[in-house]
Amino acid sequence: MKFFIDTANLAMIEEANALGVLDGVTTNPSLMAKEGISGKEDILNHYLSICEIVDGDVSAEVLGVTYEEMITEGEELAALNPQIVVKVPVTKDGIRAIRYFSEKGIKTNCTLVFSAGQALLAAKAGATYVSPFLGRLDDVSTDGLHLIEEIRTIYDNYGYETQILAASVRHSMHIINCAKLGADVVTCPLQPILSLLKHPLTDSGLEQFIKDSEKMKH
Repeated sequence: MKFFIDTANLAMIEEANALGVLDGVTTNPSLMAKEGISGKEDILNHYLSICEIVDGDVSAEVLGVTYEEMITEGEELAALNPQIVVKVPVTKDGIRAIRYFSEKGIKTNCTLVFSAGQALLAAKAGATYVSPFLGRLDDVSTDGLHLIEEIRTIYDNYGYETQILAASVRHSMHIINCAKLGADVVTCPLQPILSLLKHPLTDSGLEQFIKDSEKMKH
């Protein structure tokens, strides 16, 4: 399973990359705004800075809502760097745009997916990634993990190559459960990834090893 970090913060991306397990980055306009990045030129330059840090795919979201706007923005984003994946919402125009990009050899990430039907259309259109938002489904008392399971079954039934990129991942158990269900990628902040390292028996065992090693020095 691939690990992407969901942020526009360069320091966090560098920290995750230094851990040695980072495969890519996802961003969105909200994450950009959080870092104080808003102008078009600044946003494009920030994507380039991210691409310099990581070796893998970097999702860059289109802001337009019409087919024509998505095509214009998406082609501009894709031209920045071969690592760029054009992030497109799962709307009627978005699905059309994904088909266009697919035929042009431009990688896409179909975002804001909340149903198996949406994921099916994204795969049919040739999306590279599909992003089901499991945490947001959990927020409205719906089982987000069940959606991951449904999409995995459908894609396996028909041999779709679209990768399931589990988004809105909130904690380490989301990551573990996504791995068990066969999600290809999870994207989340750095903390849930670091939380996978945590276990009290590891802490107590390491503490004992240190004490024993100190005894051996005397």
